[in-house]
Amino acid sequence: MKIAYLDCLSGISGDMTVSALLDSGADLAAIQSAVSSMGLTGVTTTASQTSRKGFRGILFSVDHPPQVVHRNLSTILAMIRRSTISTNAKDIAMRIFERLGRVEAKVHGTTLERIHFHEIGAIDSIVDIVGTAVAWDELGIQRAYASPIPTGTGTIKIAHGMVSIPAPATAELLFNVPIAPCGLPFEMTTPTGAAIVAELVDEFGPMPSMQVCRIGYGSGQREMPDRPNLLRVLLGHEVPGKKSPQSSTSDEFTEAEQICILETNLDDVSGEQIGFAMEMAWKNGALDVFTIPIQMKKNRPGVLLTVLCRREDGKRMEEVLFEHTGTLGIRHRKQSRSFIPRAKIEINTLWGAVSGKIAKLPSGKVDFSPEYEDCRGIALANGLRLVEVMDGAKESFAFQHGTHPFNSARKDTETRTSSDSDAIQTSNSATINQAFQQAAAEDESSASSELFGEAGTTSEPSPTAPKAADDLECIQDTLYRWDSSPWG
Repeated sequence: MKIAYLDCLSGISGDMTVSALLDSGADLAAIQSAVSSMGLTGVTTTASQTSRKGFRGILFSVDHPPQVVHRNLSTILAMIRRSTISTNAKDIAMRIFERLGRVEAKVHGTTLERIHFHEIGAIDSIVDIVGTAVAWDELGIQRAYASPIPTGTGTIKIAHGMVSIPAPATAELLFNVPIAPCGLPFEMTTPTGAAIVAELVDEFGPMPSMQVCRIGYGSGQREMPDRPNLLRVLLGHEVPGKKSPQSSTSDEFTEAEQICILETNLDDVSGEQIGFAMEMAWKNGALDVFTIPIQMKKNRPGVLLTVLCRREDGKRMEEVLFEHTGTLGIRHRKQSRSFIPRAKIEINTLWGAVSGKIAKLPSGKVDFSPEYEDCRGIALANGLRLVEVMDGAKESFAFQHGTHPFNSARKDTETRTSSDSDAIQTSNSATINQAFQQAAAEDESSASSELFGEAGTTSEPSPTAPKAADDLECIQDTLYRWDSSPWG
């Protein structure tokens, strides 16, 4: 995976970010072409070598005619949409501007539709954000990390007058972002820089395990008294960290990933439309879809529709919601989630085959959950209660894989030698481990198209499981199938 680490010792701004990415290998001509395609006439970009405290760096500059216009969010987004940049670069730029818009609307107590950008709507800031998006996409950065962010101290004059550092929008953008202490009387982090790290950086802290391939230095506009005013970007590939085999922490048994959460408020859509939209979201790879009743303006009851998906599926999921709900706006944000190893399994019971999921708990134990639809069909066909079938399926799994608490009292174990018993237990453990290993080896791109919880394509049967005593002799072969979860 291509990753980047932003070393923000001297803060971060839009032009420093573009400068560092250019020094890391991005193409200035591509940024100039993107700017020209947005309809910004007379705007030129340059990149020059400079020095800060004896260290070299790139200084990115934007030259343009004088302007007095204050652009709103919809105008800027329209400019980005009609540009010739790639779809991914457009998505990055629009996400950064939408984040800025939400923050500006909050600090000024207005709506997203009515907000007008001042400093952020200036040509310089538009070029900085679009330039960052183009360079980010060109360098193929898939995940980003950053150091804690210094803001500086003192005051700064903006369009609304004199304000404290960090400026109101900057402070809001850095909510939940670690801030590094710094007493320098400068604005070290601008709203544009804060929006870039808030939207594009996945984790903050020390540099992760990585193989560094390129290092870029982006210069700030001024000299600082105690440090070089440079943003350093380290590009490379992720190196998985090694865990100690003696470690017993839960981190050893869990995985983490960044997902995308999309939300929209609906008050003029029928229940059938919402249900169909949810169905289409599932079919397009959603990790989860749910609704919450809400009260909207004019006392109208409404529905909050939420979709969870992988980040690479965010754009497609957005198109699904626009297409099938008629909504005019969708909120989206990044969020981390942790999950434990799991796989699909099919076991034989007294009533026939029942599919389900096995999960490896942090304690190392394996838990089994039978699928509702299979248990429901058996209950209806045999005149049983649902709970009887589900409990019976769990009992069958426990006996078959040696996890039942009464296994030691079973009649057939009394006739086996201790070596036979050990061999059977080892076989059961190996079968489960084989399931998890096969899930880990499954290609993630092809597996992501299979919906979690639905029946998949069965693999070849595993070796026949040991027969249980008495009425459990019907438990035979075990077939494994896998869901789309990534495995470490």
